[in-house]
Amino acid sequence: MSEELSHGARNGFCIYIDTLCQGPVPVVSDGEDKYVVFDTELEAQKEIADYAMTRIQQFLDGERDFDDAMTVEEYAVPVTVLPDGTITDKDGNCFGPRVE
Repeated sequence: MSEELSHGARNGFCIYIDTLCQGPVPVVSDGEDKYVVFDTELEAQKEIADYAMTRIQQFLDGERDFDDAMTVEEYAVPVTVLPDGTITDKDGNCFGPRVE
């Protein structure tokens, strides 16, 4: 379970990628335009691994090229979720609460 902070915020982990224009950004959303925050780093890492396995299967099925299938750009980042759903990280980046 994620750590609950005294002011109603909680700690968790988001999955990020590095982009050329925006720098590091969260990439996993819940289908309702909200960022997914995992309770533990392990849960986030398992999600990254699951997506990597999907890409490898797509390569084996001829739907994706090898380099694309084998490249893992996602990584888990510790974040704080504020009561309004806004996500902040240690570098001062602020996202949400809706996917931008």
